[in-house]
Amino acid sequence: MRQWISVARVAVLGGAVLGVAGCGSSPLDRGTTGAGIGAGAGLVGAALLDASLLTGAAAGAVAGGAIGVLTTSDQLYLGEPVWDQIN
Repeated sequence: MRQWISVARVAVLGGAVLGVAGCGSSPLDRGTTGAGIGAGAGLVGAALLDASLLTGAAAGAVAGGAIGVLTTSDQLYLGEPVWDQIN
């Protein structure tokens, strides 16, 4: 039962990370937010698979950052970054 509570906490945290992250148009914005999204997804995946949370988050951050840097906003666009939406 304790393990499921821990998994639920990690899932909520990962969902929050995904919810506040957005992709920008510059490679730095895209790499940074991609790493954040990847870290959250890797953390949730590791928790669900009962693997190392740190390893899952690190692997997700590397993959997400690489995807963010290696793609353009024409190829993959998730909207304006959160910091650009605040008036």
